[in-house]
Amino acid sequence: MADLITVDFVDLELEAPDRASGTRSLAARLAAAGRVTDLDGFLADVRAREEQMATGLEGGIGIPHCRSEHVTEPSLGFGRSKGGVDFGAPDGPAHLIFLIAAPAGGGSEHMTILAKLARKLVHPSFKDALRDAGDPQAVVSLINKEVLGQ
Repeated sequence: MADLITVDFVDLELEAPDRASGTRSLAARLAAAGRVTDLDGFLADVRAREEQMATGLEGGIGIPHCRSEHVTEPSLGFGRSKGGVDFGAPDGPAHLIFLIAAPAGGGSEHMTILAKLARKLVHPSFKDALRDAGDPQAVVSLINKEVLGQ
């Protein structure tokens, strides 16, 4: 299995007026790497998931995610937004956004990733490290260590 997250999947200056454009920006990074085969099809799957329940978490976190036939392997995109993007959290916009893309026929990998990520995101030190990361490699290293145990 290829790396879940790479420096190409990280945008430390994500500028997006809304969740659709923020998700599109991160998904385009996955598509450029061949992880998403049909960008619009994948985004339709993400939207369908968002319509079931908002993916914003308290503390400035957004975690859009879905299984999709347009995903070749489990992948994680990350964006950091100064202005924030509304993902429906009760306390306001998300500044840390994680896009989890999983193949439709895959196992429970994306739920495992989501659960591990959610457990880490309750720790202020983890969120602070993501907010303070100076470059994409720092984000990749942090997620690999803290979330994936690598």
